[in-house]
Amino acid sequence: MQVYDIMQTIRMIQQEHLDIRTITMGISLRDCAHEDIDRVCDKVYDKITKYAKDLVSTGEYIEKKYGIPIVNKRISVTPVSLVAESCRSKEYEKLALALDRAADTTGVNFIGGYGALVHKGYTKGDERLIESIPAALAQTKRVCSFVNVATTKAGINMDAVLQMGDIIKDLAYRTKDEGSLGCAKLVVFSNVPEDNPFMAGAFHGIGEGECVINVGVSGPGVVQKAIKRAGDCDFSELSNTIKKTAFKITRMGQLVALEASEMLGVPFGIVDLSLAPTPAIGDSVAHILESMGLEVTGAHGTTAALALLNDAVKKGGTMASSHVGGLSGAFIPVSEDAGMINAVSRGALSIEKLEAMTAVCSVGLDMIVVPGDTPASTISGIIADEISIGVVNTKTTAVRIIPAYGKKVGDSVEFGGLLGSGPCMAVSPYSSEAFVKRGGRIPAPLQSLKN
Repeated sequence: MQVYDIMQTIRMIQQEHLDIRTITMGISLRDCAHEDIDRVCDKVYDKITKYAKDLVSTGEYIEKKYGIPIVNKRISVTPVSLVAESCRSKEYEKLALALDRAADTTGVNFIGGYGALVHKGYTKGDERLIESIPAALAQTKRVCSFVNVATTKAGINMDAVLQMGDIIKDLAYRTKDEGSLGCAKLVVFSNVPEDNPFMAGAFHGIGEGECVINVGVSGPGVVQKAIKRAGDCDFSELSNTIKKTAFKITRMGQLVALEASEMLGVPFGIVDLSLAPTPAIGDSVAHILESMGLEVTGAHGTTAALALLNDAVKKGGTMASSHVGGLSGAFIPVSEDAGMINAVSRGALSIEKLEAMTAVCSVGLDMIVVPGDTPASTISGIIADEISIGVVNTKTTAVRIIPAYGKKVGDSVEFGGLLGSGPCMAVSPYSSEAFVKRGGRIPAPLQSLKN
């Protein structure tokens, strides 16, 4: 590495908020199945604490060795509905508590995988797991949950979409004393990736091996500063600038991933290229868009700017890693991005505009706070709209929505830490209840027939 490259990397870390957002260890729990749920809990705890006992210390060592912050050390596991399927007991919350204990013992920030894949229908285990989510997340601190309700191949399971509206409302009530924070740990997906290292939607997919290391990079501030240095260039040069910057960011992620893999004796999985913002000033995806020339995120042209950013990040990052996966693009979570918070507060950004933006970015409606009295059927309608974008466009989309108990439009909810603060956004006053209650599946689109 040349002296210039070293100095440039130091500047990115010290002045532009470059970091590794997460090292996530994926662990298979398929061999933990048993008809006795208490036995399953013991096996789950023992396996996780055995495999991940050195994860946090390894991350800290790499931080010191290379001088780059590694913000989170996390664990993802096999979808718990699959592990618990053979249990006689319906008390699935016990498994959530076992995961929480394992996370506490290993010292990780979060553990993901308390979820189910129901894009084409439910098994009894799926039903029990989903029904247990509100109680499970209300009783635990570090457990995250996901439900995949649709794929391009299967269509949309509208029974699951309808149910998730009720689940989210129940969870919001159970965690009302914390600003309905429990909902920030639950994501509803279409086309969910099996190797996503980011929470709250991470899980260890059924096609994955016994154990794997996945890394999520970040660096919105680095990209923003690079765009500003590029000045008043045309769009081709702007794209090239972002690609070159994404390449440098991803090379750092590849280095950390390989080092962690070697030290832990666990195979390297993927690097997720996603630009993940934080509430800190200078670490915002919205500010990247504004540095391209938008007065504020939400102005006309925002979706085009985001499409350019997402495309350039993927192109630049893909060349920098041997294996790219997860979500890999640009995240637009409202409460976790200072620029998004500002745009909502100014009235420039609505849920409808965010929905349009999700058609070209890597995730979906993320960390959206809505009034606490929003009907469950309206939440289901919002989920259905967002999920349909993913299904029709053969991409991952998701919804992480927080109906903050007791809050109304214009109020703000403080979550703290990386979750930031969420301005309460308006939803349509018109009902979608009769639509979402039709039940059944919305068929897969014609473009799913590719064989």
